[in-house]
Amino acid sequence: MILTLAVSGYRSLRDLVLPLDRVTLVTGANGSGKSSLYRSIRLLADVAQGRAIASLAAEGGLSSTLWAGPEAFSRVMKKGEQPVQGTVRKGVVSLKLGFADEDYGYAIDLGLPADAGRSMFSMDPEIKVEALWAGEALSRSNEIAGRNGPSVRVLNDRGQRLPVLQNMARFDSMMTHAADPKDGLELLVMRERMRAWRFYDHLRTDREAPARFPKIGTRTPVLGADGGDLAAAVQTILEIGDQTAFAEAIDDAFPGAAVEITVNDGYFELLMRQKGLLRPLRSSELSDGTLRYLLLTAALLSPRPAPLVVLNEPETSLHPALLEPLARLIAKAAESTQVLVVSHADELVSCLAPQSGCVRYDLRKELGETVVDGQDRPRWNWPKR
Repeated sequence: MILTLAVSGYRSLRDLVLPLDRVTLVTGANGSGKSSLYRSIRLLADVAQGRAIASLAAEGGLSSTLWAGPEAFSRVMKKGEQPVQGTVRKGVVSLKLGFADEDYGYAIDLGLPADAGRSMFSMDPEIKVEALWAGEALSRSNEIAGRNGPSVRVLNDRGQRLPVLQNMARFDSMMTHAADPKDGLELLVMRERMRAWRFYDHLRTDREAPARFPKIGTRTPVLGADGGDLAAAVQTILEIGDQTAFAEAIDDAFPGAAVEITVNDGYFELLMRQKGLLRPLRSSELSDGTLRYLLLTAALLSPRPAPLVVLNEPETSLHPALLEPLARLIAKAAESTQVLVVSHADELVSCLAPQSGCVRYDLRKELGETVVDGQDRPRWNWPKR
């Protein structure tokens, strides 16, 4: 389970360090920074996939994602006695992301290229520093692997930090290029954990959504990001997952209803029987809200639980009557996986917040910066360049 999430210099997240729990709720007004927090976690996951630089490019490049305010706010700026203005920069320009779980911690620092102007790719961000450590916070004594510039050093079984790579490309991460069972086992373990994180924010329910049409099915223990393999994912749950929990989740939201899967020449299709109807409804006939609830059920009751599942505004298209069943579904999923929910649905947040193992963060903007009131900052140290 992730215990601490840290972000610095990313959009409105100038300097944020948050403790996470089994269920973490992130809410706040529009523009408060919820999407920035969600994107920062996705960007961390992209590091393990080797896609961090490309993901930043898709957001408009490093210059578009960096904190746009001053390096620090003076006391008179915060009081409104002086307008917000830039000051002489003391630190380097950087975007930092990191987290710590129950075993290890990882952090990455991305910055501006040193050879700006000498290449057509000179606006690409480069990875300046990375660190992997054991325990709660990074220190000189607990670092397992570290990357500074092109060099990667790994702690061996005799307590020696030895170089394993000397010419790492500025756009490559040690998570993808230095992880191996012999010299970088801990890097390999952490990389695979990060690659197993799941994000659901593009579950399509429109009339052309892939989930509305029959599709060739194979065993699907993990629902795809767009939900196109819904029928196969549901059938996988029914065969090797918790079919009782699935049936209860459907009945909780739609009393008397049941879901079944038909197969025709290898094409799987989802049907839903509802109380009072003489025939089952095909997935193409379901309302957007009904289909979204089914997609969320298949995602959260996966027979292969993920270390972390992140849901971005799962309440979209759902009738308010479905928010309580959704809260119970999330709580059920949290028995086997950590869940982070980004939502502005008060009823969903209110249903989840009182449960044990749940923490809630209400984000707000102050001088353009995302802040969280009344939160004790966990111990955290960034690796030094």
